[in-house]
Amino acid sequence: MGVVMSVIVDFSIFPIGKEESVSKYASRAVKIIKDSGLPHHIGPMGTSIEGEWDEVMLVAKRCMEELKKDCPRLYMTMKVDCRQGSSLRMGKKVRSVE
Repeated sequence: MGVVMSVIVDFSIFPIGKEESVSKYASRAVKIIKDSGLPHHIGPMGTSIEGEWDEVMLVAKRCMEELKKDCPRLYMTMKVDCRQGSSLRMGKKVRSVE
């Protein structure tokens, strides 16, 4: 059995070449993130998601697949904090700074 690797991914995805506002596309990705059941925090420039690597990457892939349906070009960014054997760190990280 492998060691559990918890990741926090700060993630954003949006189409290029669509309207000026991309909120209707972002809301489709946010629905997928919410439906995943993973801990998450929605921010003005992206969403943070926490879980094991494979499950978080599956959520990102689902977001990409959803938007590819009607967006021929997408831009995605990810920042990843990976830590062995620890979970539910998003809230702890924010509280430790505040």
